[in-house]
Amino acid sequence: MSHSSATDLPSAPPSESRRTTLGVFLPSGLPGVHQYIEALAPALPGQEGFFEIGIPHAEAVYDGPLIRAVYRQALQEGATMADLLRTVEHAAARAGVVVMSYWEPVRRYGPERTALALAEAGASGAMIVDLPDADAAAWHETAARAGITAPRFAAPGLPDTDLDDLARLASGWLYAPASTAPTGYRGPLDLDGLEASVRRLRSVTPLPVVAGVGISTPALAAAVSPMVDGIVVGSPVLRALAADPGEAPALVEEFARAVCVEEQPVLPVLPVLPV
Repeated sequence: MSHSSATDLPSAPPSESRRTTLGVFLPSGLPGVHQYIEALAPALPGQEGFFEIGIPHAEAVYDGPLIRAVYRQALQEGATMADLLRTVEHAAARAGVVVMSYWEPVRRYGPERTALALAEAGASGAMIVDLPDADAAAWHETAARAGITAPRFAAPGLPDTDLDDLARLASGWLYAPASTAPTGYRGPLDLDGLEASVRRLRSVTPLPVVAGVGISTPALAAAVSPMVDGIVVGSPVLRALAADPGEAPALVEEFARAVCVEEQPVLPVLPVLPV
């Protein structure tokens, strides 16, 4: 079965319209992750839905207690890059896959070795959320040589020059966090602030914009969806898997219905004042 690349997200010029798609984050090393992939894949939206697979890391500073606990358990049980690659391969047989990692596991395994191994396993991209500025250009080139994309995490409030550099050394998409809190946040979202951030990203790049972090309910996903090209949900699905794995596919389907509305208008690109 063939699948669209997870980094070939629907995109359109500002005057046109497009669909938003859904990605589901699952950490490698989660007990039963291969079975969960099999159960959740049919709930993803058509050929555009994708999995984001996380590489366990001891210092997962952007993640909340739930994901950090999964990573900690995986590392205590001896999780390796080989385990991650098997999970990527398993997921890529069923949907598009992008890997989410911190820089240290990539640095330790070797950036070129990592990129080539991920490409061989079927990943279409790898987002390094804490990619050091000094390594950004080399990683961008390494990923391109391996045939994968290098999405970038665009923290709100970056100075204009930093944002320009980040966008220039990105491929696939830019990731706009919907909250500045760690993953797993379940409070309200500053939708006006997110909209402003997305407009700013669109003003510096034609790349699609993906949102995640704090999109904890289908209702919030429906509110964010018109702003972006893709939404990634992780902690809500992990909580559902922990409570009752049999109910998790229905939750993913609910998120997919909220997100994947046909012919959503793209937010127009407005001038952005210097910060």
